[in-house]
Amino acid sequence: MSRIQLNRRHFLQLASVGLAGLALPAHLRSAEESDGKPIRKGRMLPPDKKMNLACVGCDGQGESDIESVASENILALCDVDDKRAEATFKKFPNAKRYRDYRVMFKELDEQIDGVVVSTPDHMHAPIALLAMSMGKHVYVQKPLAHTIAEVRAMTLAARKHQVVTQMGIQGHAVEGSKLVKEWITAGAIGEVHEAHLWTSKSWSAFPLLARPSTATPIAEGFDWNLWQGVAEERIHHDCYHPGRWRGWWNYGCGTLGDMACHLFDAPFFALDLTYPTSVEAQSIGTTEDGAPRSAMVTYQFPAFKGRPPVKVVWYDGFGGNPDAPRPPRPKDLEADRAFDIQDSGMVLYGSKGTLLSQGSIPQSPRLIPEEKMREFAKNKPLKTLPRAPKGHYQEWISACKGGPPTGATFDYAGPLSEMVLMGNLAIRTGKRVEWDAEQMVCTNIAEANRFVRKSYRSF
Repeated sequence: MSRIQLNRRHFLQLASVGLAGLALPAHLRSAEESDGKPIRKGRMLPPDKKMNLACVGCDGQGESDIESVASENILALCDVDDKRAEATFKKFPNAKRYRDYRVMFKELDEQIDGVVVSTPDHMHAPIALLAMSMGKHVYVQKPLAHTIAEVRAMTLAARKHQVVTQMGIQGHAVEGSKLVKEWITAGAIGEVHEAHLWTSKSWSAFPLLARPSTATPIAEGFDWNLWQGVAEERIHHDCYHPGRWRGWWNYGCGTLGDMACHLFDAPFFALDLTYPTSVEAQSIGTTEDGAPRSAMVTYQFPAFKGRPPVKVVWYDGFGGNPDAPRPPRPKDLEADRAFDIQDSGMVLYGSKGTLLSQGSIPQSPRLIPEEKMREFAKNKPLKTLPRAPKGHYQEWISACKGGPPTGATFDYAGPLSEMVLMGNLAIRTGKRVEWDAEQMVCTNIAEANRFVRKSYRSF
């Protein structure tokens, strides 16, 4: 069942809005909105046919994503930076090359079966929404979009156009993620009432406290206008590109946007979390323009389907920052056993025990202390959830050919991303945010609502 609980009237209002409701320029809206054409829907491919894929964003994570779907036909590659995309271009010499995804979609329309979106956060929604409106299956990196309103629009568009979707949370397909869900469902640690998640990483604009006022030279072969896309206009500066855009609110979503979709995934899945009723945050170094050096964010989730309310606490950016809050050592962990928080991890606290997982994805979850894990191992619950034996990317490809649905479909990844981005509402206002999920409105702090949606630049 969908995790977005909307009455029919409100669903139809949102579903009919699409890109127009996001106030995007006319040239970015979907075909049926701008031209009155019928709704286009996704088409399933035969299992023995390779997909024709158009990939937007070819450097960094994009390069990795493209290599991971290279079992299919890489029909076209799109990137605004010739030099940084050069390695990927060389790996796929037969792929058609583009700088502007709009031109690529228009020229190759009927040839494209699926689109892989691996751009900075601010361009996820414009690209993916346009692709879905054309009936293309989409794989989109995390977080799903730049704002909560964009995420909701993408979730509804995926249903409307009946396309296969997957968000880039590779950990959702690993064995450990399924085990955490099965163990929690079986009552391995009783009723879970609290979760602590962390990463020592930080994506901050620090040491800059505000956007630069002096431009730096634009490298040859790089299109700054296309890179900015729908974002509010900024002068070019090396502090944005390459690779540092996550720390700037105009383009990214900070450390939460980078890491929280990975780390929240297991508890979100295992505990059937939906939307929190409130979020509050402490942060160091947050500015109007830039994400914080570190943050501690506390989410409160209501009771659901017989489980009790759950408090989830997020910590980031404490590596090398002595003033930042850190996750507390679990009391059930043996005194002589290391509690390594220098990377990432998760602790779930239940009425009958504690579950610990180290790393950004739950590769090897354990009950603690180890004695309890040994006892539990004697009578582990049966495996009841479907697995993805060929991995996260092949799961999406298989679903596009009529196979089982993906695990991180937008009906799942949408609410997960909305919840993650709610943390930034609390960080940016510095206040407790009370939330009406159906209406996507902060009910107690009006100023928080300006971060739920945004305006769009024509480019």
